Amino acid sequence: MGLSVENVSMTFPDSGKVTLQDVSFDVADGEFVCLIGPSGSGKSTVINLIAGLEKPTQGQILLDGQVVKGPGPDRVVMFQEAALFPWLNVSENVKFGLGMLRKSKEEQEATAMKFLKMVQLSDFRDYQVHQLSGGMKQRVALARALALDSKILLMDEPFASLDKQTINLLREEIQTIWMQTRKTVIFITHSVEEALFFGDRIIMLSADPGQVRNIIDVTLPRPRHIESPEFIRLRKELLQMLRIEVEEIAKKEYDAE
Repeated sequence: MGLSVENVSMTFPDSGKVTLQDVSFDVADGEFVCLIGPSGSGKSTVINLIAGLEKPTQGQILLDGQVVKGPGPDRVVMFQEAALFPWLNVSENVKFGLGMLRKSKEEQEATAMKFLKMVQLSDFRDYQVHQLSGGMKQRVALARALALDSKILLMDEPFASLDKQTINLLREEIQTIWMQTRKTVIFITHSVEEALFFGDRIIMLSADPGQVRNIIDVTLPRPRHIESPEFIRLRKELLQMLRIEVEEIAKKEYDAE
């Protein structure tokens, strides 16, 4: 049945600021959906609401017809920072949480190795976290998220702190992994290029308050290549859409003075 975000609004009581207003969209099982929008459009708030870390002021979020009321093992979040446990080695970080799912030690070990191989880190299984580069840490975080086998993987700008070369490598890896697993993914990014590279659909949010401005179906064949003429054409169109949103925000700020 998938995920449904139905008429969701979010006002933070401390500030009284309306962050999201009447946001609605659906995500089908196995779909890769990207959220883009200017700063302040509430992208991370959407992820937190789907994860059950916050509750909407109005509206509801349904997963397979059931209202999301809090965090659950069917939704795993991968944040901007890897958030690994420094006292555990690579393999132990990936296995973390599998015990709570009542997996045997043998199952935990097999699962950890499966996903470490998938992210090309099986040779680093005994390394400590401080011995890893930033990109390697994010790959461990990805392996840990995949190991939990949640229904939905929520990714909140997981490449934000990485250099361009590492980002390009991780993009290729995630594209390959998604094509193998067909995991349902909701991915936040500021990068139009990234959204086009990954998304089956792109949901563009406006800012102040965050509302769904456009939903773009991406029909580019996979695997995708950023150098292809069609990719470049679509990127130009999306950048223009996003530029209009940013200009509208700037105009509101100017008119308010």
